[in-house]
Amino acid sequence: MMIGQSRRRTLRARRTAALAAAALTASLALTACGGSSSAKGTDGKLNVVASFYPMEFLAQQIGKDHVSVTDLTAPGVEPHDLELTAKQVATVQKADAILYLKGLQPTVDQAVGQSSSKHKVDATAASPLVDHHLDAETSGDGHQSGGPAGDPHVWLDPTRYAAIARSVGDEFAKADPSHAEDYRKNTDELVTKLTALDQDFANGLKSTRTRTFVTSHAAFGYLADHYGLTQVAVNGVDPESEPTPARLAEVQKAAKDNGVTTVFFETLVSPKLAETVAKDLGLKTAVLDPLEGVKDPSKDDYLTVMKQNLANLQAALGATATTDATTGATATATATADATATS
Repeated sequence: MMIGQSRRRTLRARRTAALAAAALTASLALTACGGSSSAKGTDGKLNVVASFYPMEFLAQQIGKDHVSVTDLTAPGVEPHDLELTAKQVATVQKADAILYLKGLQPTVDQAVGQSSSKHKVDATAASPLVDHHLDAETSGDGHQSGGPAGDPHVWLDPTRYAAIARSVGDEFAKADPSHAEDYRKNTDELVTKLTALDQDFANGLKSTRTRTFVTSHAAFGYLADHYGLTQVAVNGVDPESEPTPARLAEVQKAAKDNGVTTVFFETLVSPKLAETVAKDLGLKTAVLDPLEGVKDPSKDDYLTVMKQNLANLQAALGATATTDATTGATATATATADATATS
C-alpha cells in the first residue's frame, strides 16, 4: 500500500511520541533492576545491539563467538518503518556496543542517544552519506524532510561497507580488549571477502550493452556511482512514496533512450509499482535487493545476496561473459536465466 508524504510525517510524529513513552518505561524498569550493566553479558560475551541487518551482519562476522547480537529489526521487516518497543529501548540502553546508521531509523537514533554505552558505531562516520535523493518532498538543501541527510544505503558499495567494517572491528577491540586480536583477524577476513566482491562487480559490469538500470527504489546510488552505472529510480529513497506523473514520464523516456529491458523491484516492499511500470513499457521485472533486511538469514547473507544482485544486473544490462574472481564460474548465463524467470 502506498503511503503519502503527509501520512508518513504523521507516522513519524506518532513514533517519536511512542518512543518517548517507551524510553520512560524502560528507564523505570532499569532503575527498578538497579539500572547498571557489566562490561559483558552474563554469558561472558559482548552484548551488541544492531539497528538492522547490514549492521547485524558486520557484528556477527567480526564478533563471531565473542559476541551476542540483537537485531532491532526482525527479518523481513522494512527498517524505515521500525517502531521500538519499551523492551527494545531497554535493550539499547543496556548494550555494551551499538551499531547503527544515523538518520535511517529516527526511533533508534533517539534510543541510542539515551544509552550510556561508550561503544557506539555510527556507519555514517566511517562512510559519509551522499545525496542521491529523488523524493518529491525535500528540504531547502535537497534532503528528504525528516530523513537522513543523504542516501543511507552505503552498504551497497562493498568498499564503503569495508570501511564501516573496519570501524566496527576497532570498536569491538576497545570494548573487549581481551579478544582484540580475534576482532582484528575477523575484520581482515571480512574485508578480504568484500574486496573480492568489489572485484567481481567491477569485472562483471565492465562491458555491458547499456549502463542504465531502472529500479522502483533509489537505493543503489552508491553502487551505480562506484561501478559507472546510471540508476533511474521510480521512487526516491523512501520505498513507499508515490511517484508523480512527471517522474513516471521521465522514467519512461530514460528507459526507451537507454535500451532498458528490466524494471527492478525489491524483496521487502510490494512489487506492484515495478510491475505496473514494466507492463506499461513492455519490459521484464527482476529483483535487485537493497539488503535492508534478509527474509531468511539461515539461507542467505550479505555476500550471497550481493552476488545474486550482480547476476541480475549483468542480465539486465546485457553484460558479456565474465569469470567470478571468487568461484571461477562464468556468471552471465546464470544471470540471464534468473532474470528472465521473473519476467
